[in-house]
Amino acid sequence: MPEQPLKDQVSIITGASSGIGKATAEVFFRAGSRVVLTARREDRLKQLAAKIEESGGEALVVPADVTHYDQVEKVVAAALERFGRIDVMVNNAGYAIEKSVVESSVEEIAGQIDVNLTAVCFGTKAVLPHMLERKSGSIINIGSICSVRHYPDYAAYVAAKWGVLGFSRSVYEEVRQHGIRVNCLCPAAVNTEWAEIAGADLPWKPEDRLQPEDLAEMALLCVTMPKRVHLEHVILWPTCEPTV
Repeated sequence: MPEQPLKDQVSIITGASSGIGKATAEVFFRAGSRVVLTARREDRLKQLAAKIEESGGEALVVPADVTHYDQVEKVVAAALERFGRIDVMVNNAGYAIEKSVVESSVEEIAGQIDVNLTAVCFGTKAVLPHMLERKSGSIINIGSICSVRHYPDYAAYVAAKWGVLGFSRSVYEEVRQHGIRVNCLCPAAVNTEWAEIAGADLPWKPEDRLQPEDLAEMALLCVTMPKRVHLEHVILWPTCEPTV
């Protein structure tokens, strides 16, 4: 029997229909966690849940648009009703559009802020009362290399991801004395749908970029480290991508 450091725990994962979210759900369930899967693409969530359950895990599908707080509240309520606890919240949903500010529509700017930043704030706010009551919990926010660097033609995305890091650091200071950790993972190029949706032509082969599983394993490390240890934020680079 493989080691299961998250045995009997419950993890909510947003953006779980693909990419980093999907990989995190798979890694966490193998680590023993029961997983609550949320995203807008219900068909993909159900396929993932079926795969997890066929492998002996437990998965709850709760479709939601995490830019709407009432829908996030429903995800949290469903998790508590089914499992009675929430140990980990992974705020992962996100996307980018490669356009200058001048060329971007108001809707494109607002959409990137809403999904990449507002949804992180909403997910965190929704689970914190339960975690504070239990004096335990981990929140993993998926930032980006754009959380610490600026890039032309991604201003709205960069603004949102800088916000994710600042929000994560600030909330941690509010809750650390209550046994709650807030980590921000900041990856560079990852082999997901991100580039296709963004319209970005990345110069590195997909197999050479970070893989979603790399982020999932780092998230698992963050939530399983000794309680005395906190990783404030972690930058992950693929070795194919220059850091300067």
